[in-house]
Amino acid sequence: MKKMKLLMIISGLLIAGSLCAQNKIGYISLDNMVGIMPETAKADTLIQHFQVDSLQPRYTYTLSEYMRKDSIVNGKDSLKTPAAVREQIRREMQNSAYELQNWQAIAQQAMENKQSELLAPIYKKVIDAIKEVSKEKGYTHVFNKEVFLVAPDADDILPLVAQKLKVTLPPQVHQGLSNPVVKPNEN
Repeated sequence: MKKMKLLMIISGLLIAGSLCAQNKIGYISLDNMVGIMPETAKADTLIQHFQVDSLQPRYTYTLSEYMRKDSIVNGKDSLKTPAAVREQIRREMQNSAYELQNWQAIAQQAMENKQSELLAPIYKKVIDAIKEVSKEKGYTHVFNKEVFLVAPDADDILPLVAQKLKVTLPPQVHQGLSNPVVKPNEN
């Protein structure tokens, strides 16, 4: 009975070990891959234009409107304006004052929304390429490199994904690879 039990434990361990041995683990820095995509540079340019062409004029307009309305309500000719109109303008000024006081947070949120809008298709393209590479190369698990403090031995698949996307790795990215699977120029 003891021999049978021992035999079952050993066979169970061997089966578990062979299942674990079949797992092929890889990792990639998703942000690095997105960062070297040509589309990312275009998105960064569009984000900068958004800031200059949309956000700055909006701030300038809001400030000038606030000052114009202030002169109507508090200026020397304010008594010529009907009381009901002055009250309506004061309410509008409160909204403008709130926007001006919180401009940095409002602008930051608008920038983040624009960035998300422009980068979402690039992230999708990279994730799709990671899935294709994983399937082609037999990876059962691919982790985002930045998530782990300690990770199992694995392959950095960034060169494979870059190759799949036909993106040339910059030298500083290539030198930072700790365990590359393949050099980017190898076929």
